[in-house]
Amino acid sequence: MTTKTIFVTGSTDGIGRATARQLIDLGHRVLVHGRSQTKAQARARELSQETGGVAEAVWGDLSSMQQVVGLARQVHEHAPVLDVLVHNAGVYERERRLTADGFETTMAVNHFAPFLLTHCLLSDVTTAPAGRIVVVSSMTHQGARLDLQDLSFAHHYDGYGAYSASKLANVLFTRALARRLVGTPVIVNALHPGVIDTKLLRAAFSGRGASVEQGARTSVYLATSDEVDGETGGYYVDCRKTQASKPAQDDALGEALWQETERQLTAFL
Repeated sequence: MTTKTIFVTGSTDGIGRATARQLIDLGHRVLVHGRSQTKAQARARELSQETGGVAEAVWGDLSSMQQVVGLARQVHEHAPVLDVLVHNAGVYERERRLTADGFETTMAVNHFAPFLLTHCLLSDVTTAPAGRIVVVSSMTHQGARLDLQDLSFAHHYDGYGAYSASKLANVLFTRALARRLVGTPVIVNALHPGVIDTKLLRAAFSGRGASVEQGARTSVYLATSDEVDGETGGYYVDCRKTQASKPAQDDALGEALWQETERQLTAFL
């Protein structure tokens, strides 16, 4: 097996940490991302000690687009050739909060940050022999509404509505990026990890879910499996390609979202 260098956002806790652990167990080098330097370095040390493998720390607050750009610089210093980028980090906000950049926090972390981070690191992924980008979405994208004129939810805010809209944006972004990468060796796929017992689940919903180890399986599969060679623009559940919702397959909406996202991120692109 060829050792890959894999960057996993939000990998100090929950599904992200489990994803990093499984990838290291498979023999890959993993860049472990946390919001703070202290936490990222602590988790990277723990994972290295637990596995005997290679875990290296990078850090940055994904709600700050300037820190996203700085995070990309760190990743480039560690890995000018990046085999896999896994967009795992995500938040659920019960109350509407704006970031310092003026974005609503859920959309900032769940959509704008992955878009900008991909833009900054795309040359590193395309330099790899067979680069991959993995986007952790959610089944909540089904039935979501996305108002391109109000991505900050200024007119009406609902925590579940904002979260599901951001997860719809994830799938639309995945498909739009896949179209742009046709003719390159890079593949891009999105996934639903399952209903998993994480801090996010407990913050957003009642009840419990499956283990974080189970939640990491599809991310690890899309990052490493030979079975998805050449497969791009897909949506996966339990390591199987399945149909995303009808709005998620609306490529005109996806293109409009891409253009609006670029417009709002102009200062950082």
